[in-house]
Amino acid sequence: MSFPLLTVVAVVPAAGAIATAALPAAKRTAAKWLALLFSLVTFALALVVGFRFDPGSKSPYQFTESHAWISDFGVRYELGVDGIAVALIALTTLLIPFIILAGWHDADPLEEATPNRRWRPTQGFFALILAVEAMVVISFEATDVFVFYIFFEAMLIPMYFLIGGFGDRAGGDGEDAAASRRSYAAVKFLLYNLAGGLIMLAAVIGLYAVTADQLGTGTFSLQQIVEARAAGRLDIGTGTERLLFLGFFFAFAVKAPLWPLHTWLPGAMGESTAPVAVLITAVVDKVGTFAMLRFCLQLFPEASSWATPVILVLALISVLYGALLAVAQRDIKRLIAYASISHFGFIILGIFAMTSQGQGGATLYMVNHGISTAALMLVAGFLISRRGSRLIADYGGVQKVAPILAGTFLVGGLATLSLPGLAPFISEFLVLVGTFSRYPVIGIIATLGIVLAALYVLVLYQRTMTGPVKSEVTGMPDLRVRELVVVAPLIALLLFLGVYPKPLTDLVNPAVDHTLSVVDKKDPKPTVQVDAVPGGGRHGHAVHDQDVEAAK
Repeated sequence: MSFPLLTVVAVVPAAGAIATAALPAAKRTAAKWLALLFSLVTFALALVVGFRFDPGSKSPYQFTESHAWISDFGVRYELGVDGIAVALIALTTLLIPFIILAGWHDADPLEEATPNRRWRPTQGFFALILAVEAMVVISFEATDVFVFYIFFEAMLIPMYFLIGGFGDRAGGDGEDAAASRRSYAAVKFLLYNLAGGLIMLAAVIGLYAVTADQLGTGTFSLQQIVEARAAGRLDIGTGTERLLFLGFFFAFAVKAPLWPLHTWLPGAMGESTAPVAVLITAVVDKVGTFAMLRFCLQLFPEASSWATPVILVLALISVLYGALLAVAQRDIKRLIAYASISHFGFIILGIFAMTSQGQGGATLYMVNHGISTAALMLVAGFLISRRGSRLIADYGGVQKVAPILAGTFLVGGLATLSLPGLAPFISEFLVLVGTFSRYPVIGIIATLGIVLAALYVLVLYQRTMTGPVKSEVTGMPDLRVRELVVVAPLIALLLFLGVYPKPLTDLVNPAVDHTLSVVDKKDPKPTVQVDAVPGGGRHGHAVHDQDVEAAK
């Protein structure tokens, strides 16, 4: 039996969570270093997976593990990764050490313990972060639908406590009011995602019933179901397939989040600490868009094509709605939250454009959005912790007193608006090209999201960093060493992947091609044909579908 590398990548942070939580209350510093150590070991293991992964392999999944689990119900412990999963595991394990470092003091006990100011357990905070990492990693690895579902739902519990128990205290209106807001945001997050999960559970059971009826024995194995459909041994009826698709997609659209199922995100990010806000939007929410690619499209190809027009419209609304509300925000963290809703609209747009450029761009966008949002939100968190306020109006002239903080904030913001030369640009470009090639009207309208992104990012920077220095920020310190260690690698990655995205594209493109082949979609034929002309020159002319048929 080969070494269970994928299991180890998920088990290490889980073991770290247990070890960190078990430390005595007085060992707060030890808990931080222990959590950081386990996160770095997990990242090293993820790098091993990445370097050993072969993008040229004909097998759709590598490092596969398969063991009987609940045999009576066809549940197997099956893991495997394609290029998309490898990229997202790398993103997750990369960000967790920075999240831990950025939140180094977020769970420290308050100086005074009063009835309204309770002490917060440091060990619990970091243990919960590692627990979320373990569940997200195994969600990216699972090729058994039931195994995926378990961890897809289980990650809600530690996230609930991170939002409700370790939230932001920069509201300025007292501990009781802050605790009430945190509680509301945490409960809303949990209820929305539980509702999506319950609907998905019904679809998971329905999928098992269909496979049991037609294959003689029920299965949750993604590979077995896809192979059975390709061989003609499994024929899910059109109506049944569409219902099952909707059950899966609803849960993933809540997690993503897609308009109009997005309303939990601004509150959850706004009331969380900045590191937890990054954990939500840069890590946890990626499970939703990843699952659309892995499960919705591959399990239900006909239903995916059937639902595409409606989903594209919803994604387009997300792009414009999120950007417009970001422009109107007065709260820094809620502005970044609405910007993320707009970016997730682009990702879903690329997925359901059903083109190699669109899906490749969507996958790159998942990675690049995670890095850019982490950079911007973490620097915003450092800024907010210094001033004690999330309101944009409470800042001004910061670049004169803290130039490094302002500079890194600017780079994170420019990456968010997809400036050429920074990593998100190529992602957004590919999504728009892929969408335009099949749905030109939607592709054209979606470009308005770019204009609005420039507006909310530049206005945010102008109002907080430029202009006269407000008295409240006069003595604001610049970034400290620990904070620079958090931000500098993220900025470097944004620059590197902005000018040289080839390592990522080489990794994900074969997986995208496999997904499109399962859905039986091909890229649209180009509408311009280039022919050689006498003298060595070349000329182009429009070629329409009817012309191609006539030529045949």
